Amino acid sequence: MTSDVQYRPLNEVAQLSSGKRPISVIKERTASHGVPVIGGGGTSGFTEHHLFTEDILITGRVGTLGKLFAPKGPCWPSDNALVIRPRDGLVHFQYLKYALGSVIQAAVGLNRGAANPLVTQTDLGRLEIPVPDKTVQKQIAMVLARLDDRIEVNHRINETLEAMAQAIFKSWFVDFDSVKAKIAANVEGGDPLRAAMTAISGKPDAQLDTLPPDQFATLATTAALFPDEMEDSAFGVIPKGWNVGTFKDCCLRVESGGTPSRKEPAFWGGSIPWLTSGEVRDVVVLDTKEKISRAGLDASNAKLWPAMSTVVAMYGATAGQVCLIANEMTANQACCALIPKAAFKSFIFIAARQAVQQLAEKASGSAQQNLNKSLVENHVHVIPDDGVAERFELATTSLLQKWVLNQREAATLAQLRDNLLPKLLSGELQVQSSEMEAAA
Repeated sequence: MTSDVQYRPLNEVAQLSSGKRPISVIKERTASHGVPVIGGGGTSGFTEHHLFTEDILITGRVGTLGKLFAPKGPCWPSDNALVIRPRDGLVHFQYLKYALGSVIQAAVGLNRGAANPLVTQTDLGRLEIPVPDKTVQKQIAMVLARLDDRIEVNHRINETLEAMAQAIFKSWFVDFDSVKAKIAANVEGGDPLRAAMTAISGKPDAQLDTLPPDQFATLATTAALFPDEMEDSAFGVIPKGWNVGTFKDCCLRVESGGTPSRKEPAFWGGSIPWLTSGEVRDVVVLDTKEKISRAGLDASNAKLWPAMSTVVAMYGATAGQVCLIANEMTANQACCALIPKAAFKSFIFIAARQAVQQLAEKASGSAQQNLNKSLVENHVHVIPDDGVAERFELATTSLLQKWVLNQREAATLAQLRDNLLPKLLSGELQVQSSEMEAAA
């Protein structure tokens, strides 16, 4: 059932203003500079003082347009941003966020084609949004916020999963904790195997015997694989028997992508996901904005990459960023795929994620501020023997699988939210209706 909903210009229900340039801004948060400076693209730095504490929306005035941010806590909107605040009693803040987000691209479109596109306060203020009764606004906001909260929980879980995988990688392949524990035990007359088991599990020696037999056996088998000596290498001191190598050494192949001709409509709109370097911002990629056909794939340098391949962005603002593709897909020439050997799927992804800063520095140090396939595939790191690599794969595969599942669930929830949004705003769906329950 559709209800009558009144539409009103944004400037009637909200106050619009411009952001300001902070006196002092730095890139990283510190004790003195803890307030985020937010522009059209999100947080760009940190400053000492705040302009607002809560209940504001921020969108780009110039530069990055069409994004909407709702800061949680004190912030400083930058001079390339517009600030939107609800007028008292007229509109619920959370509702305003969803209603404005559904129409903000219309303001961006007014300046499409301009040499320096911008969104003015006037353009933004003229946008009309549906303004139902305040009670209905709160109900709609509650339904949509509940979905956003579930999405946010999944994102936080995934951050924890990555931190766990990164911690294991650092302990095994950067700090060499298990090897050093064995060396120390040998010097002190202790049991090197149990010392390594303690280093791997993080449990005191006394607790090892309380583990279930199968866990104890798996832990002991893993610990036995680590050597009890170190040796010199070109990379510094590393575990004896391990090697210094490159990403290429851990991969079946390393490939860059390609772009089918835009002049051939038959090459586009197919079923094959086609990744761009900008999409590598997402740590796990499930799908892509554009897709190509089999004919487009065959007629270009694009190649199909298997699921669980690691992709590095080589050009532009995302150069050096790393993602894991959860499904088979292809990509443009600004992307480089590390297609790993079976024992190195998790290893190569986590190693590349740990090398993001180093890869970005290689790009900034080049003449074109870009990476290339050779720079990526020849990135140097420590390579364990196959036995340790296989154990790392066993230890981290479940973390990555859970990560991907959470990302899929978040994408499903986001799709549900986006499907409900226009129907709720227009009154086509009522919050308490059976139609709403069926849609959810």
